[in-house]
Amino acid sequence: MTDFIYPFPPLFPGILIKRYKRFLADIELTNGEKITAHCANPGKMLGLSEPGFRVMVSRSDNPKRKLAYSLELVEAKNQHQATWVGVNTSLPNQVIKLALENRIFPQLGDYTTVKPEVRYGQDNNSRVDFLLTGNSGNSPIYVEVKNVTWADGNIARFPDAVTTRGQKHLQELMGIVAAGGRAVTLYFINRNDCTHFAPGDSIDPVYGAKLREAIACGMEILPCRFEPSPQGVKFLGFAELCVND
Repeated sequence: MTDFIYPFPPLFPGILIKRYKRFLADIELTNGEKITAHCANPGKMLGLSEPGFRVMVSRSDNPKRKLAYSLELVEAKNQHQATWVGVNTSLPNQVIKLALENRIFPQLGDYTTVKPEVRYGQDNNSRVDFLLTGNSGNSPIYVEVKNVTWADGNIARFPDAVTTRGQKHLQELMGIVAAGGRAVTLYFINRNDCTHFAPGDSIDPVYGAKLREAIACGMEILPCRFEPSPQGVKFLGFAELCVND
């Protein structure tokens, strides 16, 4: 019995040759084969895309995929320590769905239903990652998930690139709170070496300002620490929120 929330399928080790065009990564597998993997990460991947870094990739047997391999993990160095970092931005929602179904976040209360990808916001033009319904307060909970990979010492920061989309999400969630609803932004800290969380003001000061405004308006923050490894993903608990650093 393991304590993995999410067990990985078999992963293949290799060395990063280069990341380019944001969504592509050339990798040499340990068997000597050179591949191009899909890199499902629109951010800058600060500190995670240096040639020579150890990586792990998954392989899909779907014949419709243009690229069979996906970049899943990068072994980065932070404060002279090596740690695996999850860089596939499609993974956190899979992990959080399992976590929500298993009720591992008591802060969210006693909801009964987890609905992914629900339309909401102005003109019903946005999608929230999860809508939790059936709680005793009869108020649905809107949960937005953000993948965090940037480490500044022991502080995990988001975002690592300017995100107008993320700014819009905060604005939409503030609208939920203003209407008397409940909104949560869950920061999925996808590495085990960060004990604190703060906005990435040096990269996107507008996002940082909006995050502080949203908190002041009543939006809730869950900075969740995870430990990805080639075997799977573990939940470590919560980071300390530092919005005034």
